[in-house]
Formats: sequence, structure tokens, C-alpha cells
Amino acid sequence: MAARAALRQAARLASSGALLQVLFRAVTFGLNALTLRWLSREILGVVSVRLTLLYSTAVFLAREAFRRACLSGSAERSWAATINLLWLTVPLGVFWSVFLGFVWLHVLEVPDPAVVPHYGVGVVAFGLSAVVELLGEPLWVLAQAHLFVRLKVIAESLSIVSKCILTVILVILYPQWGLYIFSLAQLLYTSVLVMCYVIYFATFLGSPEATKKSFPITRMKSLLPTLMEDKTFLNWKEAQLAWSFFKQSFLKQILTEGERYVMTFLNVINFGDQGVYDIVNNLGSLVARFIFLPIEESFYVFFAKVLERGKNVKDQKQDDVAMAANVLELLLKLVLLIGLTITVFGYAFSQLALDIYGGSMLSSGTGPDLLRCYSLYVLFLAVNGVTECFTFALMCKEEVDRYNFVMLALSFMFLCISYFLTRWHGSVGFILANCFNMGIRIAHSIHYIYDYFKESSYRPLTGLLPSPFLILAYIISGGITAFSEEFFCCDKGWTARLIHISIGALCFAATTVTMFCTETKLVHFVRSQFLSQYMKKGT
Repeated sequence: MAARAALRQAARLASSGALLQVLFRAVTFGLNALTLRWLSREILGVVSVRLTLLYSTAVFLAREAFRRACLSGSAERSWAATINLLWLTVPLGVFWSVFLGFVWLHVLEVPDPAVVPHYGVGVVAFGLSAVVELLGEPLWVLAQAHLFVRLKVIAESLSIVSKCILTVILVILYPQWGLYIFSLAQLLYTSVLVMCYVIYFATFLGSPEATKKSFPITRMKSLLPTLMEDKTFLNWKEAQLAWSFFKQSFLKQILTEGERYVMTFLNVINFGDQGVYDIVNNLGSLVARFIFLPIEESFYVFFAKVLERGKNVKDQKQDDVAMAANVLELLLKLVLLIGLTITVFGYAFSQLALDIYGGSMLSSGTGPDLLRCYSLYVLFLAVNGVTECFTFALMCKEEVDRYNFVMLALSFMFLCISYFLTRWHGSVGFILANCFNMGIRIAHSIHYIYDYFKESSYRPLTGLLPSPFLILAYIISGGITAFSEEFFCCDKGWTARLIHISIGALCFAATTVTMFCTETKLVHFVRSQFLSQYMKKGT
């Protein structure tokens, strides 16, 4: 019963997260498209690559290991010790922000002030924003561990919308401010994000709803670091696990943001090309942020609750093993089909999408080829997200430590391949290197899953084998839409474009019908777990 409840909560969290992100991001999508008409490619490159890398690196290194360690296991624990541990992210964030800020200001190439004004202010503001965001880390982990369905998505969406609105207003009214605009917007983003969590918990703690749920924290003061009599100040088991994850997170950050590190430290492409690359990268990753990330985060919690970390399959409760195997199989099938759909149809509609979104600045040059390659990369992202979600939820400390050595070798290979592929094929080389990186990580996770279930009768990896009829439908649709793009898109007027869109819509409909007919078990899973709450509301 507990496992089924965890499954319902995880599915609800993932589906609500995806829906709310789509609604809020639709607003930011339009606002960003407007902003592109007012800014130079160089400013976009510095903000999107250089400064965002500073912020994301400081935040990731300070908190990722603590998140993974503190979200493992049951929500029933000594939360005071866990909260004390989570507050260590703040001094870590200060250290990384100061250290990286020094590197960004005194080691890396400084942009031309005439083209990109106020660079130093931008470095300080983005480093400060990382520390501000870390102030809300105990609240984030507490909310995620108790599966507060909409809080995370609403908080992030409101902060992103606030950031985009301020950016658009300042870009239109004061374009000469340069990086002042993005500095203020970034600080607003992190402040709104933290305040959403603070306001929610200030309202929730001590309320009848919290009492009814037997929530372990009863007052806001308990969310601050606390000295406890007769109890350890920190949860040392989580602290040791966090140290293992920290060594891994350092390497994972290199793999996740590897292309930005190569751009920043090796100067393989100029700031303008970096701006175009990042815009295309953000467009291509929309599905990953909307769908794959909510699924990965929600079902990481599900697998960590249902199966006990470090135990083999025979020592687990067999009913829970059966449920976990079934869910893993269907999740793999779900993200695989979404990824295949993006890959097949993204190839023929990349140039049209970029032309509509950013005009000739994006649709000419390397932009379309970048987005086509990214459509393939989305397929790798889809599978990797779910396989690593299961793997990291089950690995014991020793397995995590061993995996760190794999990540170390992979990080070195990835950086080398990124450098050489970029020299050979420009910015497209970054995406090809990412595909290689994800392929190796997927292979490792598949090997772990196969070994884990080999002594049982369950084979969840069959979720990676779609129906032959569905594969045929994808091949035919890909061929038809590729020919349609050649004949009708994108310099022959809007009538030809509409014909191309109509052909794509028909092929998509035919593929979807084939999917419904051949993958009935998956359709039932999606309806019962992800869509049930909305179907009930409609009846």
C-alpha cells in the first residue's frame, strides 16, 4: 500500500509539474522571443554562457550532493539533524561564488566594455544570486521529500516569469544598461524563488493541514540550525553519503555543462556564436525541462522510497520489486517514445521553428543544424534521465564511490572530444560530444539495471524495445517530413510553410494512432497514473 501511495504521489508530482511548467514557460517563451529583437548576440553570449555558468556551477557544487543524500530513504527521520546538514550549503555557496568570481574576473578573457558593458557587476550579481538561492535549500528538500506537488513548480515558474518581465521592460526602456539589466533580473529571480518557499511554509506550519499530515516540523524557527541535547548535530550517515555524491557531482557538472566550460576556458567560438548556441540549446531542451526533468525528480523519490538502497533484489519486498520493475519498464517506454517523436519530427521542422522564434539571426547559419542535432540529443537525454534516476536511487555508498571513477574518466574523454569536434565541426561538435557522453552514461546505467534484476523474473529493460510497427511509422513519417521541408520550407512564403506544417501534422497523427494501437499497456499506465487526476476533475 505504501508503495502504491508513493507511485500515485510521484506520478501526480510529475504530471502536475509538467503541466504547470508548460503553462508558465509559454509566457516566458514569448517574452524571450521579444527580447531577442533588442539585444546583440555578444551580450546574449556573455549572459547565457559565461555568467549563467558561474551561477549554475556555484549552486550545483554547493547543493547537489546534499539534495541526493537527504532525499534518500524515508521522510520519517530526525529532520533537525538533516536541516542542520542542509545549511552547510550556504557557506559552501559563498566559497564557490567568491572563488569562481575571482576566476571569472581575473583569469578568463574579459569582454570588450564597448560591446558588453558592466561585466564586473554581472559577475558579482550572479555570484550573489547563487548564495541567495541556497538560503532556501532546507525548505526545498523538505518540500520535495514530502511530495508537495505544486509548490516547487509554482515557485520556479513565478520566479522565471518575474525575471522575464523585468528583463523585457528594462531591455525596451534602458537598452544601454547592458549587464545591469540581467544582474537585476537574476537577483529578482532567486529572491522570488526563496520567498515563495518561505511564505508557503510560514503559512503551512502549525496549520490544521500540517497537524493532520503529522508534519515533522511545527514552526519556522525549527528550519534554522539547531543545537540538540542528547542528539547528534548532523545526520552523519547522510553527511558521508553527501561526500560521496559531492565527488560525483563535481564530475557530473563537468559532463552536464561541459560545452560551456570548453567555450569559456578555451575560447573555441566567439561570444556571438555562443549566444546563438545557447538559444538553440534552450529551445532544444524545452521538452527535457517540461517533461523529462519532472519525471526524473519525482520517480527518483519513488524508487528511493519503494526499494531500499544497497540491498539486492532478493532481499527486497517482492511486491515492491514487482511494482518498481513495472514502473521502470513503462517509464523507459514513455520517455523513449517522446524522445523518438522529438528526433523524427524535430529534424524537418528545426529551421521553421527558429525562423518563427528569432528571425534570420537564428534560422540562418548554423542554427538549424544545431537544432536538428539537438533533436537527436533529446532522445539520449530522455533515456538517460530515467535510467540514472533508478540507478542513483539504488546505489549504495561504495557503488557511488566506484561510479565516481567512471565519471572521472568520462569527464576527461568528454572534454577532449568536445574540443576536437568543435575544431572540426564548429558548435555542432558540442552536441555530438554530448550525445557520446550520454550514450556512455546510458550504457553504464543499463548495465547496472540488468545486473540488479538478473536474479529475478523481471526484465524492465524491455521498455527500450518499441513495437516494430511503431518504428516503421516513425521511419515513414521522418522520410515524408524531410521531403516536405525540402520542397516547401522555408523561403517559399507562408502558403508553402502551412503545407509543410499540415503534412507534419498528418504524419504525427498517423504515428500517434499507431502508438495507441501497439502500446496499449503504456497508454493504460499514462491514463491511470498521470492523467487520472485531470480526468476525475473533468467528470
